[in-house]
Amino acid sequence: MSVLAVIPARLGATRLPRKPLRDLGGAPLVVRVLERVRSLALADEVVVATEAEEVAAVVRAAGGRAMLTSDQHPSGTDRVAEVARHADFRHHDVVVNVQGDEPFMRGDAMAGAIAMVRDHGFALGTAAGKRGPAIMNDPNSVKVVRADDGRALYFSRAPIPFLRDAADAGLRDSLVLQHMGIYAARREALETWVSLPPHPLELVEKLEQLRALAAGLAMGVAIVDAPSWGEVNTEDDLVRANAHWTATGTGR
Repeated sequence: MSVLAVIPARLGATRLPRKPLRDLGGAPLVVRVLERVRSLALADEVVVATEAEEVAAVVRAAGGRAMLTSDQHPSGTDRVAEVARHADFRHHDVVVNVQGDEPFMRGDAMAGAIAMVRDHGFALGTAAGKRGPAIMNDPNSVKVVRADDGRALYFSRAPIPFLRDAADAGLRDSLVLQHMGIYAARREALETWVSLPPHPLELVEKLEQLRALAAGLAMGVAIVDAPSWGEVNTEDDLVRANAHWTATGTGR
């Protein structure tokens, strides 16, 4: 199955203004994400999806491919779907949404999300990292609970699974999974997802994947030992990302 990786990169971010163009290790953030995805060699083709010619220009200058998309999309998933519909990309069977603010995306997370679709038959795939109780009360850390077959049961910013009895803390801690912002989808499943109206659960939690789950689309969750470094959403995140880049010298 042929794989298309799409990196949605919206210039009009609010928490970190002009986010795709901000500097990370001497290059724009969007270019660092593109370099990372290419280095993993898991997709047959990689394209950046953006509403801004400024972003597209820096991607092209770095030797990448960029596609201008509508500035009216409510989510990155909608932007990814627009690219997947383009005549140049319709031959790909699996579409992967790699967040444009994840310059340190783990290769096993991306490979796991793809495998959930390609090898395990799920309509959608994603990944989660094993974590302990430290993230339970952090609403910025999205938690996921999955079924025995790997299917996602629910995603939440709340502490799930909830610990009722302190005696079960060890068991609960072994079940804590932090969701990672990557999605793989069969082409038809992606189209179904974006055709649905926003779901009340999605609106309350501000988690777009709940729209897919509520509609009955099965999403497999690949488990990795640890989550990726994380997203670059704020000025503080960018400072930490540059420090990490300097310390490691790479996007790992």
